[in-house]
Amino acid sequence: MHDNWLETIGVGVESRSITAGLTHYVPASINHRLGIHVGAPVNASCHCDGKHHSRVQSDGDIDIVPAGLDGDWKDDADCTILRLWVSPALVRRAAEDLDIDPDRVVVNPQFQRRDARIEHIAHALATGLNPDMPSDRLYFESLAKALAVQIIQGAASKPEAPARQTLSFGQKRRLTDFIEANLDQDLSLDEMAQVAAISVSHLKVLFRRTFGMPAHQYVIHRRVERARALLHQGKMPLSQIALEAGFSHQSHMAQSMKRILGVTPAALIRMQR
Repeated sequence: MHDNWLETIGVGVESRSITAGLTHYVPASINHRLGIHVGAPVNASCHCDGKHHSRVQSDGDIDIVPAGLDGDWKDDADCTILRLWVSPALVRRAAEDLDIDPDRVVVNPQFQRRDARIEHIAHALATGLNPDMPSDRLYFESLAKALAVQIIQGAASKPEAPARQTLSFGQKRRLTDFIEANLDQDLSLDEMAQVAAISVSHLKVLFRRTFGMPAHQYVIHRRVERARALLHQGKMPLSQIALEAGFSHQSHMAQSMKRILGVTPAALIRMQR
């Protein structure tokens, strides 16, 4: 299973032997890279992110190189590196599961990081390299997620300018999912407040700050977009599209589309022909 781990669970791993004295150029990757030194210490140097680092690399020392960054590495003795590739998509999913905005997670270069959990996870993942070991996908998926969580916990956060309180990432995601799933229903502020686990009065304030418009306007905009998508499909009469998009009647849909898009449903249909 290790040959396609990157495609299936978002992590790849290999044990790599490094020859003394050679400078190893590692090109930028679309994935985050971790290199864990295994065995006796070596004098090592690297040039990465415009900086030069000289150090004694000991067993368990971890270098983390974020996606898109290349570098040069050199060691004064033969050594072994346990190399891992971690998909940024896996890190994003792990951040979302932790109710953290993934766009605020910044994986920066780190050298000689000591992290017993990462080391343990890496060696457990490496057992998949042994063809005699049975591969349990669920087990390896759990290890991959645990590794992503450790990377997030050691990552930096983008500085945030002082701002008034808004909906959290999790609240925003739950509300948008709820609205999209129920556009054809008669949505209420009470229901949305329950989804966000806040009071109605608090929802009104935070929703406007977060989305730039009141909740009812946001819902109308989403209904207009739903109606436009159904119009492009050309499989339903206008009256049915209005109901599917959550409008009370066809004329209400036409008025809303005219106000938001600047064109009527009939005009959109003509434009498609």
